[in-house]
Amino acid sequence: MSGFESSVLTYLVNSVWQIPLLVAAGWIAARAMRPLGAAAEHRVWVGVLLGEALLPAASLLPADWLRIALPWGGADHGGPGHVSVTMGAGTVLGSRPLPLDLAMIAALVYGAVTAWFVMRFLWRWSRLAVLRRESVAVELATETAEQWTRCAERFGVGEVALATSSRVFGPVTMGFLRKIVLLPPGMLARLGEQERSTVIAHEFAHIRRHDFLKNLLCEALLLPASYHPLVWFTRERVTASREMVCDRMAAEITGTAPYARSLLRLATALDGGLPTRLPHTLGIFDTNLLERRLMQLTEKRNDVRGVRRLAILTACAALGMATCGSALALRMHVNGAAALDHGAPAQPHGPISVKSSVMAGQRISGEMPKYPEEAKKERIQGTVLLDALIGADGSVKELTVASGPKELQQSATDAVHTWMYKPYLLNGDPVEVKTTIHVVYSLTK
Repeated sequence: MSGFESSVLTYLVNSVWQIPLLVAAGWIAARAMRPLGAAAEHRVWVGVLLGEALLPAASLLPADWLRIALPWGGADHGGPGHVSVTMGAGTVLGSRPLPLDLAMIAALVYGAVTAWFVMRFLWRWSRLAVLRRESVAVELATETAEQWTRCAERFGVGEVALATSSRVFGPVTMGFLRKIVLLPPGMLARLGEQERSTVIAHEFAHIRRHDFLKNLLCEALLLPASYHPLVWFTRERVTASREMVCDRMAAEITGTAPYARSLLRLATALDGGLPTRLPHTLGIFDTNLLERRLMQLTEKRNDVRGVRRLAILTACAALGMATCGSALALRMHVNGAAALDHGAPAQPHGPISVKSSVMAGQRISGEMPKYPEEAKKERIQGTVLLDALIGADGSVKELTVASGPKELQQSATDAVHTWMYKPYLLNGDPVEVKTTIHVVYSLTK
C-alpha cells in the first residue's frame, strides 16, 4: 500500500470516531453556553465544525509534532529523560495493520464518496453564477429605498444589489465580493412595511457578518468528512444558531416584539410552509426551528455576568481542550499488511521486507534503551533510526544505524541487539525479515 493510501485510511479511521467525540463535547458545551446567548452557542458549534475538519487531518502529523502541541507536552528540565521505541514512522497508539484487499476497497469507496461530494459542491457553486445571471434587478419604491439605506448605514455595509428570481422561494443572500439579496418575484409588493423591514434587516445581518463567505469556507474544509452523518447534524446546529444571532441583530434595528410578530407572519404567509434551502445561499428561513427562534426573541433574558459567566467559559474551554487533546493522543495510524499468496512457495533468496507496523507486535523480549547520562547533561535528544534484519529464529542478526545523534546511537543498538521476536511465518515457514526501528530520546514529559 502506498503512503497516500495509508494517509487516506488513517484520516478515515480517525474521523469515524473523532467526530462523534467532538459532537458530544459540543452538545454539552452548547447547552452550558445557552444562558450566555445565541452568539456564544453559535461559536461553540462553529468550533465543533472546524474541529471536524481539522482534527482528523492533524492525526496525520508526525508524533513528535503532536507531542509538542499537546497541552501536557511541556519541557522537563530536571527529569531523567524519556526513551520510547516505535516501529516504522510510529504513532501515539501504534499502527493498525489491515489486510491489503480490505484497505484498498475502503480507500476506493471513501475516495468515490468524497469525489461525489466535491463534484456536488462545485456544481452547486456553478449554479450560483447562473442564479445571479438570470436574476432581475429591482427598482425600489421611495419608502422601501429609505428602509434599505437605513439598514445599510446601521450595519455598516457597502453596496448591496437587490433582485428577484423565480428559482428562490424566500429571501436569500449570496456573494462575498458582489453581494446580492434575492427575493421571489412580487414578494416586496405583497409585504407590509414591518415585514419588509424584517426581511431587509435580517439579510443585512448576514451580510454584516460575512456569513456567505464563512459558510462557503466551512463547506470546502468539510469535504473530506462530508460522508459522516454527524457532520450534517453539526451543520444544522451552526445554521440554527446563526439564524438566531441574525435575529438578534435585526431585532435591534426594528424592535424585538415587532420583529418576532412579522417573522411569524412571514412564515405563515409562504405557500407550502417554510421554503427549501438553496445550497450555499443564506436566508431568513434557513432553519425549521422557527418556534425556538421566536422564543429566544421574546423570552426575558437574564444577563450572566461575573463569576458564573467566567465559570461557564472556563469549563467549556477546558472541555474543548481536553476533547481535542484526547482525540490527538488516541489517534490511530493505518497500514495495509502485505497480501501473501498462500499458494506460492516461500521466498528462498534472502530476507523479505515486511511492513514495520506488522513487526511492532512481534517482539517478545529484550531490554529497553537507557538514556546516556552524558547526553542528558548536554541536553541531547532526538531519534535514532535503525535498519534491522530479524532472523528466522526471531533474533536480531544485523543492525545498521541509518540516522540519529551519534551520542545516542550506541545506547540504542546495545538494547535492540538483545531483542527477540516471534518468528515471522510465510506460508507456514519462518523467514528473515527486514524492518526499521525508531528509538526516540526525549527530554520532555
